[in-house]
Amino acid sequence: MTLPFYKYQGTGNDFVIMDNRNGKIRLSTEQVSRICDRRFGIGADGLMLLESAEGYDFSMVYYNADGREGSMCGNGGRCLTRFAYDMGIHKTSFLFTAVDGDHKASLGDNGWIHLKMKDVNTVTDHHGDFILDTGSPHYVKQSNDVKNLDVYEEGKDIRYSKDFAEKGINVNFVEPDEKCIMVRTYERGVEDETYSCGTGVTASALVFAHNENGFNRIEVQTKGGHLAVEFEKTGEQSFRNIWLCGPAVFVFKGEITLDD
Repeated sequence: MTLPFYKYQGTGNDFVIMDNRNGKIRLSTEQVSRICDRRFGIGADGLMLLESAEGYDFSMVYYNADGREGSMCGNGGRCLTRFAYDMGIHKTSFLFTAVDGDHKASLGDNGWIHLKMKDVNTVTDHHGDFILDTGSPHYVKQSNDVKNLDVYEEGKDIRYSKDFAEKGINVNFVEPDEKCIMVRTYERGVEDETYSCGTGVTASALVFAHNENGFNRIEVQTKGGHLAVEFEKTGEQSFRNIWLCGPAVFVFKGEITLDD
């Protein structure tokens, strides 16, 4: 079986994307894992299928690098929107469905995509750190020296701790200052640090939104580049109209042959 594929990245979070609007692509867990393998496959943090859905511009199906179907991916959602446009869905605003529900997306300036995320109504204190769900579950911990932090070891310790080992959790280390926040993320499913995590950036921005209720924009620096999160803070733990804003870039295309 030979399949065409496309590679996209959003602030270094990279994805293999395939057009499955005809519904003919069926991939096993092992095949997805092989495709995402950086030594024996194409190499990616995840794989996405662009699919058709009645009443929507498209449907997003997302797989983690380990081959299992994953929860929502913010950088992936932006990249899939760009891919949909590149595949001929020429609109400036989109409505698509994903595993966590409906999402709006729009084309911004300078190649940026603006992606509407799910509302957040609960932020849980966990021994001084924070847990919240922005389409995927996230653990947010403040760091005073995030650049020199061993994200792999410290993130793995939290992700596989007794509280989270069964279902897993993404772990974000955040260093805030007056102008922006710096975020580094250990992602479950990838089981390593990624250059950027969209839902993690969103979670981190909401946790460190110390402004008054109302409109906020938080600038975010990740290992892979710059993003921004815009939102309305409606209460101590409630946020709505959340938008993840950042680049989505085509890298290359090709074909891969898989064992049937």
